[in-house]
Amino acid sequence: MTEISQLSPRLLWQFFDTLCSIPHPSGHEAAVRQWITDWAQDRGLTVVQDTVGNLIIRKAATPGMEKRQGVILQAHMDMVPQANADTDHDFTTDPIQPYIDGDWVRARGTTLGADNGIGLAGCLAVLADEKVQHGPLEVLLTIDEESGMTGAFGLEPGMLQGSILLNTDSEQDGDVYMGCAGGVDANITLPYQAESVPAQHQAMRLNVKGLRGGHSGINIHQGRASANKLLAELLSDVAEQQMIRLSEVSGGTLRNAIAREASALLTLPADAVGVLTELVARRQLQYQQEFNGIDDFITLELVPAELPTRVMSSSLQQKLSAALLACPHGVMAMSRDMEGVVQSSTNLGVIGTEPEHIHVQCLIRSLSDAGRDRVAAMTAAVFRLAGAHCQFDGAYPGWQPDPDSKVMQLLLNTHKELFGVVPDVKVIHAGLECGLFKATYPDWDMVSFGPTIQGAHSPDERVHIEAVSRFWQLLVRVLRQIPEA
Repeated sequence: MTEISQLSPRLLWQFFDTLCSIPHPSGHEAAVRQWITDWAQDRGLTVVQDTVGNLIIRKAATPGMEKRQGVILQAHMDMVPQANADTDHDFTTDPIQPYIDGDWVRARGTTLGADNGIGLAGCLAVLADEKVQHGPLEVLLTIDEESGMTGAFGLEPGMLQGSILLNTDSEQDGDVYMGCAGGVDANITLPYQAESVPAQHQAMRLNVKGLRGGHSGINIHQGRASANKLLAELLSDVAEQQMIRLSEVSGGTLRNAIAREASALLTLPADAVGVLTELVARRQLQYQQEFNGIDDFITLELVPAELPTRVMSSSLQQKLSAALLACPHGVMAMSRDMEGVVQSSTNLGVIGTEPEHIHVQCLIRSLSDAGRDRVAAMTAAVFRLAGAHCQFDGAYPGWQPDPDSKVMQLLLNTHKELFGVVPDVKVIHAGLECGLFKATYPDWDMVSFGPTIQGAHSPDERVHIEAVSRFWQLLVRVLRQIPEA
């Protein structure tokens, strides 16, 4: 146990501390799923694992509350794996190292996994704490939410009996969510056309680093820089200097995280080094001024590198740099119905170079299917002009708000009883699993809430300690006040 296990509510934090000790990035949930299964079975709880790997844990109602409506308490088991460049961390084998930083809990050099580990810990604490009063209870723990929503996609009809779903995957204390964006992945490949490295060339690596990054939905409207888009501007500059050749390009690691770092391997004659250095210095000054107060630590650096065995053809270099520069990124439209809410956005999340091709991955989000498809068509058009193949995968629907939701009204009233204020009702520009659940269980009454988590999907991730306490109080009180069926 680490120091966070002594925080309050003690049981929730102890579960979160344990979760930090078990590696569970997306696609590698087996160990944490087995630990949860063993723990629940040891307590005499019914545990079902479905065909895709989700867990459903059932707990009987508190005596006297058997006639209450059935509740599904829901979280996901995976976390986003992101580490600082100077942090040596294998997310499949190494534990997260949480620590207390004033009013917050952080991790050393990596994402913390409070998204959605705090919600998951809250679900387990409800199962463990016999003082928590509730009606018939099912806890649904899904897999792979962060990288593809595989668990939500695979949830079958008839697996759950409850009628109310409490999703714990929101990240702002004092806000309650009743809708979310849908999305789709754009997977783009461009054949690598190679040429020999010109004679008398030397190699330099151009690095873009020091950016804040962040969640590609929640933070997309805040004006944070994308390392991939900055690199695209630099490559456009480079493309004008015909003596400088591009060998490889890479940036970002996840399609749902704003890219924090990117790099390009270049070759050039010795007499062009000064031109490149001046070009980079000019962009460095521009970015310092442009992103002042938003991304204050953007760093562009040129370092000598080992000479590669190939460079891209001049045609490919021109097409790729143009496509990356033109690729849509950021907010595409704001909602006309909800002030301040993003309607559609897209994130140029990943760029990579393979032996046979360059690959690019974008995540497109929208509150409407039409908005999603419009941005997807723009993205495809840009890259097809460059000769790329564009495939769209994993489309999922948004969660349309229900103004007549009874559980929403219950949660608003309960929040006011506990804390004296009515929370803000919002729609989140992120892909909660609720939209997929609604497609399979259309009669569920759903709401999403959670504690304040900042910097999700980046090593800056932190969770507010007092907000976790309020989240627990609200969760316990809402479960106690669920009405009869």
